[in-house]
Amino acid sequence: MARVLLPGPGGIAPHTLGPPGDFTAPGVAPNRIAFAAAHVVADPLADCDPWLDAAIDWDATLAFRRHLWGLGFAVAEAMDTAQRGMGLGWTQALDLIGRSVAEAKAAGGTVFSGVGTDHLPPAAGQTPDRIADAYLLQLDAVQALGGRVILMASRALAAAARSADDYLAVYARVLAQADQPVIIHWLGEMFDPALAGYWGSADTAAAMDTCLAMLAANAAKVDGIKISLLSKEAEIAMRRRLPAGIRMYTGDDFNYAELIAGDEHGHSDALLGIFDAIAPAAAAALAHLAAGDRARFDAILAPTVPLSRHIFRAPTRFYKTGVVFLAWLNGHQSHFTMIGGQESARSTLHFAELFRLADRAGLLSDPDRAAARMAAFLSVRGVA
Repeated sequence: MARVLLPGPGGIAPHTLGPPGDFTAPGVAPNRIAFAAAHVVADPLADCDPWLDAAIDWDATLAFRRHLWGLGFAVAEAMDTAQRGMGLGWTQALDLIGRSVAEAKAAGGTVFSGVGTDHLPPAAGQTPDRIADAYLLQLDAVQALGGRVILMASRALAAAARSADDYLAVYARVLAQADQPVIIHWLGEMFDPALAGYWGSADTAAAMDTCLAMLAANAAKVDGIKISLLSKEAEIAMRRRLPAGIRMYTGDDFNYAELIAGDEHGHSDALLGIFDAIAPAAAAALAHLAAGDRARFDAILAPTVPLSRHIFRAPTRFYKTGVVFLAWLNGHQSHFTMIGGQESARSTLHFAELFRLADRAGLLSDPDRAAARMAAFLSVRGVA
């Protein structure tokens, strides 16, 4: 059995890996829509300054999307999991979107792509009209590629808006130009501190009222809303108030299992960064849920929740580091290098606990490979 020495709060101790999980699934039609927000694979041999330049390994990046489509997921492209705004700028994002949309057509997969304002500096003096223009530039570019849209929260709008009315005006103008219904993304400040006070208020209930008013006024242009607030109470409350025909896509990487399962009043579909990291387990669990086997759904997903909470622990915006680390351990890429130098964003003890939790959830597909890569990583980090 594979074995590796892992550091912890009490010192270094041996860890013997368990077997990979049994993620066989019944062949049933899904009863939830599930998007995996996909990461990008850096090119480790590019001659660039990784904190300043985004060099992407396109072959490995697109291969990972084929992996997700093969498991039945839709792909949420060029989102925060792809380090949008944390290493991936708009020019590179549009290139990624174009490649992913073309690959989806060839593979028979579904992809929705992030549209935002990240090419516009979030400086004082930006006007709602200029922010709407920035959104529309990206919207037009993605739609010209034949892409479906996820309308991302805007740092520029959060910085410039003087009231909830500014949000309502910008979203109305942008949504009017959408050629197909879009997914709205409300990303909380724990994921991006620059988005504090989104929808014109630091109070979640007041912000939710504004967002719901926007959804009701533009319902024909909206497929659904993804909220990433890490509050199951807020998500359930909003889910029960959504206008008819608008879906709730959970973005809660702490409580996704129970939110997807739902209650007597309804359920959430999913658009999750953690599905990048736990894709085989999540796909199997969703199939068992569709087959009516709630117990197996719970049994598969329950051990993934502590892993997800660890990966997404504060500062939450560094969760991408854990997602890419797992992709490396599981052989989806040949290295642990990230754009923006983000491989340095977590501590050695954080990675060691991530390894333990991933093993406990059965998510290390080849224990020998995972143990060898973990040992190599730890040696570089100073663990003999």
